[in-house]
Amino acid sequence: MAAADFQIDEGEGRLTLRLVGDWTATSLGRISRRLDESLDQRCVDAVDLSELGRFDTAGALAIVQASNCVLPETAWKQRPEAGRTYALIERLERESAGPPRRSSGWVRGFAKVGRGVQDIVAEATLSLAFLGRLIVAVGAALRHPARIRWAAWFSQSERAGLDAIPIIAVTNFFIGAVIAYLGANLLTQFGASVFTVQLVAVSVLREFAVVITSVLLAGRSSSSFAAEIGSMRMNQEVDAMQVMGVNPFQALVIPRLAAMLAMLPLLTFVGMVAGLFGGMLVTWSELSYGPAFFIQRIAEDPKMSTHLGVGLIKAPVFAVVVAAIGCRQGMAVAGDVESLGRRVTAAVVQAIFAIIFLDAVFAMIFLELNW
Repeated sequence: MAAADFQIDEGEGRLTLRLVGDWTATSLGRISRRLDESLDQRCVDAVDLSELGRFDTAGALAIVQASNCVLPETAWKQRPEAGRTYALIERLERESAGPPRRSSGWVRGFAKVGRGVQDIVAEATLSLAFLGRLIVAVGAALRHPARIRWAAWFSQSERAGLDAIPIIAVTNFFIGAVIAYLGANLLTQFGASVFTVQLVAVSVLREFAVVITSVLLAGRSSSSFAAEIGSMRMNQEVDAMQVMGVNPFQALVIPRLAAMLAMLPLLTFVGMVAGLFGGMLVTWSELSYGPAFFIQRIAEDPKMSTHLGVGLIKAPVFAVVVAAIGCRQGMAVAGDVESLGRRVTAAVVQAIFAIIFLDAVFAMIFLELNW
């Protein structure tokens, strides 16, 4: 295999390109750059092929890109097959579209914002459609109680609710302990350490127990709902259920929604007890207020029942949000694993965002009601 080379002969106003060696992809090397610099986009009038060896599309492309003019067919009369290769590459290079023009930075920024808004609108539309189908399925279940799949309800209640009791209790225990530590440290400076009990009770009963429990279930159960239903969508099990006349909402969504609706208030109450217990231990150890004093301070406050009610009122709403978002994302899974991962992530993120947003809305409502 001879290395590619060339010579340029100029005479009588004509530019002749003499090709030497094999002009192939494996033997060109840096000859393309040298040819570009030598021709400098000048027109080649003739080609001397007497010393040309093998010739392929890579050699033809190097000549096309270096020359500023199209070589006539007569220039290749010594090697007609090389002329056909050159003509093919020249036509493809001439007809091929150039690289797309890159938009300016501010245009790309506005386009990204527009695509984001479009995605939000599309997601909201699909969520409303899912909500409508869910309401219809709930209405059908209430009209025909005999069709309710009680076994699935109890199974989901155990998996989504009872199995989460340890993590719910431990997390809320430490939340209550942290609040008590902060209260004891700050309120003691003002001689009001006795109000640490009220601080722990109000924060745990009203906010932290229900919010922490809902967030934990969003990460634990909402993602599980999305993954389970999404894997069934990938395996076309949901389509098979529809073919057999089984409503997927009745079989998959409603049992999970009912289980979460029943279990989240119970888990919230468990979280309240665990949080109060953690705060009681800290006040006992740091402030020497015994359990009897702790319980008495809570029982004597007439507003504690209101704070307890506020926390329990939020629980069913958060339960519906967590379950509905998980099932909705699971139903939206396409046929690939990447879609499943995106939907599971979206289920957790959207559920946590919805919990925080609704908690803020509840705070404003209860503030207006003076609860």
